[in-house]
Amino acid sequence: FSVPCSAILSSYLLGERLNLLGKLGCLLSLVGSTVMVIHAPEDEEVTTLEEMTSKLKEPGFLAYAAILLALCFLLIFYLAPRYGQSNILVYLTICSVIGAFSVSSVKGLGIAIKGFFAGQPVLQHPLTWILVITLVASITTQINYLNKSLDIFNTSLVFPIYYVLFTTIVITTSIILFKEWVTMTVVDIIGTVCGFLTIILGVFLLHAFKDMDVSLGNLPQVLQNEQPVPVTRDDKNILIEVDNSSIAPEDKPKVFMLYT
Repeated sequence: FSVPCSAILSSYLLGERLNLLGKLGCLLSLVGSTVMVIHAPEDEEVTTLEEMTSKLKEPGFLAYAAILLALCFLLIFYLAPRYGQSNILVYLTICSVIGAFSVSSVKGLGIAIKGFFAGQPVLQHPLTWILVITLVASITTQINYLNKSLDIFNTSLVFPIYYVLFTTIVITTSIILFKEWVTMTVVDIIGTVCGFLTIILGVFLLHAFKDMDVSLGNLPQVLQNEQPVPVTRDDKNILIEVDNSSIAPEDKPKVFMLYT
């Protein structure tokens, strides 16, 4: 409910307007994300920090984490200073990419907390402190760039786009970390792809038509008041029309000739 709630609150509290296409984009984003979550396979059961460590050390996840880190550094040090003030996707992509590390850290710390209350020596395990440092750094970065995005761009656009990007990257991270794609059926694959395409359509409606004044009230007028395409006419056609017109229209200028 973060997407519609943020749109409604920004409309009432901040005076920001979300047109009909933006509302439709929010709805499509929610539907697409929900479909992806429904068809995503269940997490593999991980109960100890040793199992979590073995998952994090796998080559597939290490390569994926390296790609995310490289993308994050590219966005922070190159794209953000140049395009962050004008492109809404720059800051939000940074928040979403960092979100993959924060969610993975929360998953590991949840296992550590369970082990702590079960009497396991989790405080002596190095992974616990690595996860704590990663979580603090990732959340701090997310808050920083999310606030920058909110200072520049419309709140009703920031939260839906951030929600969609964050959800997509988190699901992808979970699939790679826990190898959930191995157990996916054909129906789940089709549902995941359809949900992702729906998300893309929702983001497009949010971002491409945010400046249009479209609502249910003026929708018929918007569709009817289309500007006609101007027709270019040469001098010959204009002269023929003037010669064939027997009565001059009222809105045309009249010429009076005085004879002395």
